[in-house]
Amino acid sequence: MAGPLSHIRVLDLSRVLAAPWAGQNLADLGAEVIKVERPKHGDDSRAFGPPWLKSPDGKDTGESAYFAAANRGKKSITVNMSKPEGQKIILDLARQCDVLLENYKFGDLARYGLGYEDIKKINPRLIYCSVTGFGQTGPYRERPGYDFMIQGMGGLMSITGERDDLPGGGPQRVGVPIVDIMTGMYASIAVCAAIAHRAESGVGQHLDLALLDTQVAFLANQAMNYLATGDVPGRLGNAHPNIVPYQTFKTSDGDIILACGNDNLFNKFCGLAGCQDLAQDPRFATNGNRVENRVALTPLLEAVFRTRTTREWVDALEAAGVPNGPINDLKQVFEEPQVIARGMKIELDHPTAGKVPLVASPMRFSATPVDYLNPPPTLGQHTEETLRTMLNMSPADIERLREGGIV
Repeated sequence: MAGPLSHIRVLDLSRVLAAPWAGQNLADLGAEVIKVERPKHGDDSRAFGPPWLKSPDGKDTGESAYFAAANRGKKSITVNMSKPEGQKIILDLARQCDVLLENYKFGDLARYGLGYEDIKKINPRLIYCSVTGFGQTGPYRERPGYDFMIQGMGGLMSITGERDDLPGGGPQRVGVPIVDIMTGMYASIAVCAAIAHRAESGVGQHLDLALLDTQVAFLANQAMNYLATGDVPGRLGNAHPNIVPYQTFKTSDGDIILACGNDNLFNKFCGLAGCQDLAQDPRFATNGNRVENRVALTPLLEAVFRTRTTREWVDALEAAGVPNGPINDLKQVFEEPQVIARGMKIELDHPTAGKVPLVASPMRFSATPVDYLNPPPTLGQHTEETLRTMLNMSPADIERLREGGIV
């Protein structure tokens, strides 16, 4: 069956990661997503390589793996929006679209007559989603924003990394651009909610998504720990601020994660590990006590874990029903039987790279499953098709635009 958003058409004016991630989600859900890129250069992330996708003969294609990560399922057209004719093309396309995604700096598109108020006049049903570093209001709204700086500014790096008093201590960013990705996820939710609202009201609206807002929002329990107490949390390495033991331990030959989310699991662990006395110790009998006495408990558990190999611990903990897991590299991730069974690696036919491997969407639907129809597009791959079918342009019209540097 067609995807749940197969009735939706999206004009994606965004680039790099945050808003393109939202566009990819919408494409996975069945929407037709038309990605507008700069002639000759395209999305900035097309140049974020190496690595590049490989052609069937093993050569670099010049298509970046980074771009491929966030643009599956889209059509690519090239339009020079700095030219009046290019702006007209965008307006004409926007008349026929349900959603517009953009992540230009505050006010940039308005200078070209492509801001929300401009497009609302010609298509009041349009859902116009703006993704910026700091939002459409506030004293920082005109500043550019990037994932790394927002991870720092938004507090994430103050709680990520090893403790300052230990080797390797100090602030660390997350290993993927998590603020961009989470902003894209929030944007996806907001767009779907606005589509539902439009179905009832008949009108669109302007969605204002900011990287900094997203970062503050997903501080989650750490934010509430601070707001509830006034105590500023710090870095704990792989330990958890509210649950003990919930961290990594070194085994005799590697590492393992132990996740005792409640007292019953801690008791189970102590029983199989031969350290039942720890579960009976008043300092460690409840999670609250273990959190207060983690400095005393952790070295005792470290000594226990060094007595067996990682595999021995995994087998024993699995048998006892105690949550645990190895620390996989990415090769091991894609070799995990569960990852394989869930189909998290897919392949699509690409115009220059042959069969290109991609990461699947995690969304599963019983009635309207995700269908992967299009690979990440080459630059301008669908320009002629889109101008012909949506704007009724002739080959001569399109050639004139090419010669003028408009497309």
